[in-house]
Amino acid sequence: MSGHFITFEGIDGSGKSTQAKRLAERLRADGRDVVLTREPGGSVGAEEIRALVLEGDPDRWSAETEILLFTAARRDHLERTILPAVAAGKIVICDRFADSTRMYQGLSRGDLRGIVDQLHSLMIGRDPDLTVLIDMDPATGLSRAKSRQTAEERFEDFGQALQEQMRKGFLDLSREYADRFRVIDGAQDMDRVSDAVYATVTQYIEATT
Repeated sequence: MSGHFITFEGIDGSGKSTQAKRLAERLRADGRDVVLTREPGGSVGAEEIRALVLEGDPDRWSAETEILLFTAARRDHLERTILPAVAAGKIVICDRFADSTRMYQGLSRGDLRGIVDQLHSLMIGRDPDLTVLIDMDPATGLSRAKSRQTAEERFEDFGQALQEQMRKGFLDLSREYADRFRVIDGAQDMDRVSDAVYATVTQYIEATT
């Protein structure tokens, strides 16, 4: 039985990572076999690339170099984690995937969306079955993200203007890929967001199983 590949997207500080974990816990409590993973990362090689792209000075890499690094990490992640789990009938929940690269590298420093899509088609060739977009006000999200005070704040250091651009871009993507995107209001109470996510995902699973 084929599994399901579900991704979470959103600007920094939107709460998507927390909601991905909560969804995994609820689905496991329902008796479902779930793999919770993340990007960049999710495999040994991809986790090594994660440190390269998320830490350090904002200008450490050009946008073109970042696209190549993210694509390399994604290919390894896809081969070693995502595809085997889906083939085994599991539900894969991934915190970010190609849509984040379409936004962050495709829009942040010039219009490179075409390059991102070309590389995706050539080297990845797989989109999620369902994408949950946690929509959040950019100022609130950036404040949340910066309050974490981790070493992985390279993109947050680009500032609020980038987060505003990313929010618009993600909402545009939700219309472009309306068949797989579901938008959840991240400004709600955390438990209400969790309930909305769970209802959306279980409805999808029941309709496609």
